[in-house]
Amino acid sequence: MNERKLRTESDSMGAVEIPEEAYWGAQAQRAAANFNVSPLRIPLPFLRALASIKRAAARTNQELGQLDAKIADGIARAASEIVEGKWNEQFPIDVFQTGSGTSWNMNINEVIANRANELLGGSKGSRSPVHPNDHVNKGQSSNDTIPTAMNLAARVEAARLTAALKGLEEGFAAKAEEFDAVLKLGRTHLQDAVPMTLGQELSGYCEQIRKCRMRIERTFPSLEELALGGTALGTGINADPQYAPRTIKALAAEYGIPFRRADNYFEAMGARDSILELAGALNSLAVAFMKIAQDLRLLASGPRSGIGEIQLPTLQPGSSIMPGKVNPVIPEMMIQIAAHVMGKHLSITIACQNAPLELNMMQPLLAHEITSALELLTNAAKAFDERCVRGITAEVAHCRELIDWSLALVTPLALKVGYDRAAKVAHRAYKERKKVREVILEEGILSEAEADAILDPQTMLGRT
Repeated sequence: MNERKLRTESDSMGAVEIPEEAYWGAQAQRAAANFNVSPLRIPLPFLRALASIKRAAARTNQELGQLDAKIADGIARAASEIVEGKWNEQFPIDVFQTGSGTSWNMNINEVIANRANELLGGSKGSRSPVHPNDHVNKGQSSNDTIPTAMNLAARVEAARLTAALKGLEEGFAAKAEEFDAVLKLGRTHLQDAVPMTLGQELSGYCEQIRKCRMRIERTFPSLEELALGGTALGTGINADPQYAPRTIKALAAEYGIPFRRADNYFEAMGARDSILELAGALNSLAVAFMKIAQDLRLLASGPRSGIGEIQLPTLQPGSSIMPGKVNPVIPEMMIQIAAHVMGKHLSITIACQNAPLELNMMQPLLAHEITSALELLTNAAKAFDERCVRGITAEVAHCRELIDWSLALVTPLALKVGYDRAAKVAHRAYKERKKVREVILEEGILSEAEADAILDPQTMLGRT
């Protein structure tokens, strides 16, 4: 059996043995051992954002005469490899760790330094010519870099989510137009109400998604405020005054997003309200997803003993014991995702409260919860659109049959004979299992022509 090769590196606490193939260093090795409590690791969107910051910072420090061009180039090349996803396995530290995210920051500093030294002809563990603190972390602190990476990643991923929601809107809009003439019953309190069209019903879902998208987009300006340059606690100690504006300008150009320096570093680092604002918008979307998915399950229920006004796409068998049974699997998936995201909102709320004095102390958890919520909702929106909404079909004849049997058809009769008499008609129709029209004609309340006009569902749709 081959023994694993190790190398020795040192930090301020002494020597540490590290796997020879690892690009992380002593501090990351300690953190990986100390915080090994879950399978959760650094979120990849957050990692890419962090690497982008390190790359832009190196170039800025070179421009300011703070870094030798050779060292800056090595850092930038190594950071670019991380952005491209080349070294994802080099980040072994658990989400549940020191609350500032210092371990993640040192992990990437060490990986970049070791890889840059290789690229420049040196070796891992040498700390020369590139040092993880003196060079890769120059002008930075974990306390401003971690919040910056979080906002950057959240802003990028939120844009992906809104693009997916736009597709879902279009899916509902197309179905609303397709079913614009399909008459059906509305329902309030899960009881029969007046007629509407299936298109009208789906148009409500389309608008709900549109407004959720707009709520998310309204958080963009807050997310575009970056704490970079505040360094340890907001004073900017150890950073060149031009470092932050130049680096943020470079990030804005790279991403095509108008990132800017935070209006107040002490707020940006001492609180994480921009993330909480986004989480609130995501929670609203989760609530909307749950409502819409529950509605589609109800409308498709049956198919013979439920409402059965629509059919959802048939994707897979629904039972291991009942042949032919098909379940509303995509809506059920959406409901579970919604519940999960609602839980993340609570987690983020608690995490944002834990910001004693000048620094939030639950940053890694915040990074994990917000990026995973964004990824999950983005994938869910696409699946909902492609595997459910676009394939909805209407049971037109059944919809009309339910309208004809509905007691709610008596509603416009109240304008002619009064509420009390109309209620008596509805009660008799219900007790005798008759249609409202039958009772009206039997009691001579209306002629057949009048009944045709007053009980016409088309006149009850609110259209002019």
